[in-house]
Formats: sequence, structure tokens, C-alpha cells
Amino acid sequence: MSKAFTRETDGGDDDDDIALPPLPVGGKNYITPQGYARLRGELLTLIDDERPKVVETVHWAAKNGDRSENGDYLYGKKRLREIDRRIRFLTKRLEVAEVTDPSVHHGGEQVFFGARVTYADDDSAERSVTIKGIDEVDNSQGEVSWISPIARTLLRARVGDVLQLPTPAGVKEIEVLAVAYPAPAGPA
Repeated sequence: MSKAFTRETDGGDDDDDIALPPLPVGGKNYITPQGYARLRGELLTLIDDERPKVVETVHWAAKNGDRSENGDYLYGKKRLREIDRRIRFLTKRLEVAEVTDPSVHHGGEQVFFGARVTYADDDSAERSVTIKGIDEVDNSQGEVSWISPIARTLLRARVGDVLQLPTPAGVKEIEVLAVAYPAPAGPA
């Protein structure tokens, strides 16, 4: 077979195809009310503000003649494709989103979605993580996705439970020290 018809990978990273982690098959896309509002706000901003401005720029640039060397036109068309791709992505994610309010478990000692969990590992190092939806995780804030290995290990556990956490370096033992949930919103 000719090399022209085979696909060889050079081990290089393809940065253009980076995507968020897929949802587990048959699973739900759990998200907090705040995360849902943030994604919805981003969607509405793209639809109501950004896209119309870019369309106007592209329309203006198209009237200027030669489109092959028109930077405003070329960049605008590229930006329009990016906006439309993000709008499709957000629309699909919001359609399957299962909004779950973690404040309903306020005061509880069992770990559910939205919990802030403090645990100690084998080295007696204390760590805290907040279990959130895959579309709203901010690692710099100590948030982990509910489908991550640490979250899967912690879910349904109670304060005082000792759990086995599988890691690439082997199984670690962790102990749940504290569980906290956001307080319910008061009447507005």
C-alpha cells in the first residue's frame, strides 16, 4: 500500500481539536445553578452582542472589494465560525444540563454533588476539593469534576470514612475529614 493512503502520526499534539471531557455514556451533565447561569450568560452574550458586531464588520469588509486580501473580512469570517461553534457547543450542553442545587444538603455529612470535601491522604497532607460539573470546574480554585477519580471516590462517603483512591502511582488511602455545602439562598 502506498504511503499516501496511510495515516502516520508523528506524536505531535493537535491543538485544534482540544475539547472538554465527554459526558459518560448514558450519564447526565450535572451543573450547579451558578454554573448554569454562567454558561447561559456566555451563550446570550455571544448571540446578542458578539455575533452581531462581527457580522456587521464582515458585511462592511465585504463591501470593500477584493476579499482575498481583506484582513477584516478574513479575520471576521474566521471569528464568526469560532462564535458559531461555541454557540452550538453551549446550546447542546445547556440542553442536557441537569441543574443540581448543592445547598439542599447543607449541614449534611455525606458527600454529594457540590460538596466541599476536606480529606487527608497517606502523608497526612490535608486537601480540599469542591465537586462541580465538568463545564464549570476551575482547578485553581480547588474544584474537580464529578467524573474525576477523586470525586468518584469521595461521592457517597461520610465524614470519618477511609477510602481507597486509585492513582497512577498506586492506590492511596484517604480519610474524609469534613464535608460542607453552600448555605441555602435566603428569600429575596
